[in-house]
Amino acid sequence: MRAGGRTELWDRAAAACVLTLSLGCLHVIALKSQLFPGLVPRAAGPPINYKTLYFDQKIDHFGFLEDGTFKQRYLVADKHWEQPGGPVLFYTGNEGDITWFCNNTGFMWEVAEELGAMLVFAEHRYYGESLPFGQDSYSDSKHLNYLTSEQALADFAVLIQNLKSTRPGAEHSPVIAVGGSYGGMLSAWFRMKYPNIVVGALASSAPIWQFPGMVPCGDFYKTVTQDFARSGSHCGANIRKSWKAINNVSSTASGLQWLSEEFSLCTPLKNKMDSVSFKNWLQETWVNLAMVDYPYEADFLQPLPRWPIQVVCKYLGFYSTVSDYQLLHGVSKAAKVYYNYTGSSSCLNTSQTATGSLGSLGWTYQACTEMVMPMCTDGVQDMFEPEEWNFQAFSDECNAMFGVRPRADWAGVVYGGKDLAAHSNIIFSNGGLDPWSAGGVTHNITDSLVSVMIPDGAHHLDLRYSNDFDPPSVRAARALEVGYFRQWIRQARKARPKKSTP
Repeated sequence: MRAGGRTELWDRAAAACVLTLSLGCLHVIALKSQLFPGLVPRAAGPPINYKTLYFDQKIDHFGFLEDGTFKQRYLVADKHWEQPGGPVLFYTGNEGDITWFCNNTGFMWEVAEELGAMLVFAEHRYYGESLPFGQDSYSDSKHLNYLTSEQALADFAVLIQNLKSTRPGAEHSPVIAVGGSYGGMLSAWFRMKYPNIVVGALASSAPIWQFPGMVPCGDFYKTVTQDFARSGSHCGANIRKSWKAINNVSSTASGLQWLSEEFSLCTPLKNKMDSVSFKNWLQETWVNLAMVDYPYEADFLQPLPRWPIQVVCKYLGFYSTVSDYQLLHGVSKAAKVYYNYTGSSSCLNTSQTATGSLGSLGWTYQACTEMVMPMCTDGVQDMFEPEEWNFQAFSDECNAMFGVRPRADWAGVVYGGKDLAAHSNIIFSNGGLDPWSAGGVTHNITDSLVSVMIPDGAHHLDLRYSNDFDPPSVRAARALEVGYFRQWIRQARKARPKKSTP
């Protein structure tokens, strides 16, 4: 998406794309909407304790010329683990610091005692502290060549094998993979590729079909638009009108100054390129709000009220035609719900829309190689300016930035695309409010490849800590997921080879 020559926006794109697939960052230019699948913020809950450990991983699992290693960070909590043979819930790390995901994946912490499970959170290579080449890991494409989902899955498999062989009582422990967003994609793929390592997987908000030829490129933004349309009268329609209003107002120097002051921007808009960047920033804001439209106050991407889109839409309920300035005043009030709900920000920074705990450059590289996720808008079925998906422009931008060309069909080849029936024991959970559900598995494929839909859920709501304001649908989803966990654990124990007697 965002095809064209806007390479000047790359720095901002890389920073913003830190968040949106941990599973939605948008493409700026063609790259504007490359998923940043993210995760959940720390909610109120009991104190958690874990040990931080490191494991020597091979830099390259699939070749033999590069024989170096790096220290992969992983976190272990075994307070409730029932030895020997108690289950292991294994979090497949996303595109960010593993401690962030550990602290915020409340579902795992809350079911550990119930299942007698050990919790393991494994960091994804190239993110957090797990840098194969130290601080030089991002210095050139030769180093980045080892940043792939396949290498990360192999890291997880080798780590688990080591844990089972070195930790007393773990040899026969059934392992279940858990992940959200990109981590959810990895969980599903982990079960597919290494069924000998994990007995099942929970893939929450995992858009494993958000790839070329698998789902319509416009469905992501349609879902965002539906979220706003259902949250307030005329809300989505007025956001659709706002783009033309911005074009009109920003056509003069005085208009640019007015926009800068109205939105309390830290860096004033000076020219047409700035106004394009400003619109991209607003578009990412609306997408992020759709991702984190939670039923209670949360402090994930930003501190937000409960059902934040409903709050935003209170400022965008114009029933009749208003002036561009009146409309944009409402948009300004709406944007400040996201960026300044607490009232503590003196100005709004258009270079950042989300947490700094995610790794922007690494994900941008992955999007430029194997994670090609087409997105587009038409301005009719969605509330955004029309933008076609232009793979060639996307490829050219990737080549200019990293010297690589994306492989559009590779994810389908290596992970099977929609042909998944040969696999088993995977839960695909998706929220009806989450735009990433557009690329997710939302129907049962077989009796053991099951879809769990959460109509009132935003991005991986089921992985968050439980809350008094949780809708019944997410409570039911979590109970169903635990039921499947128990079933897989029983199956694994039943299938364990019996010791022969002399």
